[in-house]
Amino acid sequence: MPTGIPLRRSIVALLLAAVFFTVAACGNSSDDMSTSGASPTSSAQRQKLAKTRFVANAGLAAGATYQWIVKPYRAGKFKKGANGRTFALVKAGLAGGFAYNRLKAAATNAKGDPTLSKAVAPLTAGIDALKDLPSKLRKGDSTDSVVSSFDDVINKVKQAGKDAGADVTDKVPSLSDIGG
Repeated sequence: MPTGIPLRRSIVALLLAAVFFTVAACGNSSDDMSTSGASPTSSAQRQKLAKTRFVANAGLAAGATYQWIVKPYRAGKFKKGANGRTFALVKAGLAGGFAYNRLKAAATNAKGDPTLSKAVAPLTAGIDALKDLPSKLRKGDSTDSVVSSFDDVINKVKQAGKDAGADVTDKVPSLSDIGG
């Protein structure tokens, strides 16, 4: 079929030309609004948003830690032979990873506010120490120390936020939010 190949080439050429002209039409122009001067986020707005983001991220970390790690631990769900132990440990491991991620984000957010930055700076080592704990929770290794480490860091972050005028309240994420 000798006519099929030229037809295919012309279709490909037309598609490439259409893409080229579409991309060229999306380019920046010199009278774009982005050159109008003031940016939409001033340093004052960034600081306000930093505190808000800190409160949201720390609240999610605190809620996940309490709901999926501390509460089941206190109920005895992590003890050998407990009914539903494996599922509770898997959920705790996922919640631990989620809490670590949100605490890292909260620490990053705190850098945008001078007061928060000073209050949270000493806690970054404690937050970094939580990195390997979710895998220990999933395996069921030394759950007592893991749970107390998470609870201790969360309480210190909440206190640091309170001292800086950013009260952190627990916001419990759903199981699907933590990856379960």
